[in-house]
Amino acid sequence: MNIRWNRIHKQLKMWLGVIFVLPAAMLIAPEVSFAARPLVTDDSGTVGKGSIQAEFGIEMSSKKDAEEDMTIKETETEASAVVTYGILGNIDIVAGFPYVWAKTKEDGETVFKANRFSDISLEAKWRFLEKDGFGLALKPGITLPTGDYKKGFGAGRVTYGLTFIASKEIKPFGFHFNAGYKSNENRVEEQKDLWSASLAATYEVLKGLNVVGNVGIERNADPEIKTVPAFGLVGVNYSAYDHITFDAGLKFGLNRQEVDHAIVAGVTFNF
Repeated sequence: MNIRWNRIHKQLKMWLGVIFVLPAAMLIAPEVSFAARPLVTDDSGTVGKGSIQAEFGIEMSSKKDAEEDMTIKETETEASAVVTYGILGNIDIVAGFPYVWAKTKEDGETVFKANRFSDISLEAKWRFLEKDGFGLALKPGITLPTGDYKKGFGAGRVTYGLTFIASKEIKPFGFHFNAGYKSNENRVEEQKDLWSASLAATYEVLKGLNVVGNVGIERNADPEIKTVPAFGLVGVNYSAYDHITFDAGLKFGLNRQEVDHAIVAGVTFNF
């Protein structure tokens, strides 16, 4: 059984690589609207051939647990830069660069404190269908082991993933669904096969001002815990100018496996 699974695992990685390269040969299709920050769920929209999008964000999270008469509090701040370039009208390439500050306290005493870059991500988005406000896309990607996994920053190995994206616009509403798989190769004793699913909705209150909501789940990376982490998020984004969008949101755990809460904020530039 293990031999068979290993064979399937290798074939899946091969096809992920093929899908990553294949979009460059596909036809151009019209654009669809964006879900955008601060949502976790992606949309099927692309930036357009020759266009560049730069997203700069920060997320400050906190989680408190009680174990064996001890209170453990973990706080983390992640600053991220995500750059997207449209190589064709319906194909984007995306690079993400996260920098993380992490701290752990036990009964109020700091036992861990560090900050550094985590793993860099490289992705491609191929929108293969767009009709009457409905769009479908695939987003294969990898992460590179640029972080120090021994300190808890990154996986220590190259990981592979694929996300299916569906978007539907019924103005002033927008709806977006993601379903993903990640081959989480790692050196930190985490689950190697992770799945995820999320759903987001947007509502344009005024021209350029959107209220957004998001829920999602993902298989627990801890092999000893069966409970699936689940999150919720509410927020807004506002296009103050034609090429600049500001965003803010509150993310919260729907169970104890997620962070208790996180504040999200950022700005997006389109060129």
